[in-house]
Amino acid sequence: MIKIMTDTSALFTVEEGKQMDVTVLPLCVSIDDLHLRDLCCDTKDFLERVKKGSVPSSSQPPIGDVIEAFEAYEEDEIISICMADGLSGTYETALMAQDQMKHKEKIHILNSKTLCGPHRYLVEKAVKLRDEKKSMKEIITKLEESIAKMQSFLIPQDFSFLKRGGRLKPAAASIGGLLKLKPVMQQVDEGRRLDTFTIKRTMSKAVSEVISSFQKLGVNENFKIFVSHADALEDAQKIIAQIKAVFADTEIELLELSPAFITQGGPGCIAIQTILK
Repeated sequence: MIKIMTDTSALFTVEEGKQMDVTVLPLCVSIDDLHLRDLCCDTKDFLERVKKGSVPSSSQPPIGDVIEAFEAYEEDEIISICMADGLSGTYETALMAQDQMKHKEKIHILNSKTLCGPHRYLVEKAVKLRDEKKSMKEIITKLEESIAKMQSFLIPQDFSFLKRGGRLKPAAASIGGLLKLKPVMQQVDEGRRLDTFTIKRTMSKAVSEVISSFQKLGVNENFKIFVSHADALEDAQKIIAQIKAVFADTEIELLELSPAFITQGGPGCIAIQTILK
C-alpha cells in the first residue's frame, strides 16, 4: 500500500484529506495569545485580528506529529509531499522524523519546491496515480515532471508581512516603501525565496507581466493555473478574467489562502501560480 501525506500548504483540511485517504498535517499559527492549527481555526476571525493590528506567526507541524503519522503506517510505503524547503521548515522536519523511523527506507520525502495551488495539484496528482496502482517510483517521477515546470508569483498589499517572515532576498526587502505601486514577487532559488519580479502602477499591468512569464514558460491546456487570495475576492476574480482572455484553454482554479499564508503574505495578498499537469 502507498500512503500519501502532506501539510496544509496544499490548502486541504484534515477532513478533506481523509476523504482522499491522505494524511494532512496542519501547520502551526499563533496570534495574540492563541496557538492554533492551520485550517483548523476560524479564518475569518483570524483575518479580523490581523486587520486590527495583531501580529501573527506561523511554523511547521511539530516533529512529534510527523513521527506519529509515520509510525501509523509502518507496513506501507509513504510519500510525504512537503511545502517548499526554505519557505518552511516542513521538509527538514520530515527528514528528521524519517531518520528516526525503523522503516525509514519505505518513507519518501518530496520537496515540492512550491506551496498553495501547485502543491495542492501535486497531492491530487499523487492520489490519482496511487488509485491507478502506479508504483512509488512512477508516482515520484510523474510528480517531478510537474515540479520542473511551474511558476509562482505573489502580489502583496502590505509588505511588512513578507519582511517580517524573512523569506525575501535582501534586495527585495528594500521595495517595501513602494506599495502605492504594485510589486510582484516571484518564487526563486528552487522555490526557497521570494524576489522582486516587477513593479507596476496598476494591478492589470502587474498581472500582464505574470501572463507574459507564463507564455514564456509555454503554459497551455496541459498546465493548470491557480489564483489564491487572502480576503481579496473581487481582485482575484478580475485577475482570473484577465488570465482567461489569454489562456482560454487552460484550467484555472480560485482558492482562498489559509491563516498560515495570511501570516506570510498579509491580508489582501494574491498568489498567481501555474504548474504542468
